Amino acid sequence: MKIAPIRDEKDYQKALDRLENIFDAKKGTEEGDELEILSILIDRYENENFPIGMPDPIEAIKFRMEQMGMKQKDLAEVVGFKSRVSEILNKKRKLTLDMIRKLNTTLHIPTEVLIQDY
Repeated sequence: MKIAPIRDEKDYQKALDRLENIFDAKKGTEEGDELEILSILIDRYENENFPIGMPDPIEAIKFRMEQMGMKQKDLAEVVGFKSRVSEILNKKRKLTLDMIRKLNTTLHIPTEVLIQDY
């Protein structure tokens, strides 16, 4: 097992290739240990070099509604009137702190996403 830091794209590709070769390694074996360490190094490199930003709050609400099979009228039960839901989803009305709390509790969208500017 020869493990080295991932410093550039070439090292990253080499690590991915090796990870693919040992992907089914059993835990507790030498290859299993290598797999675990490579996974950590790859994850760190990806987080530093390919960060994924947080989604737009309104798009997150729409996505979650779709996942849960909710309609605007269902969301009205959470944030108030149906017209208010329409204004929020069309970005004509900002989310209030109370709405953010209810959306977090009901739709399980992280507050860090909901409090962002849009």
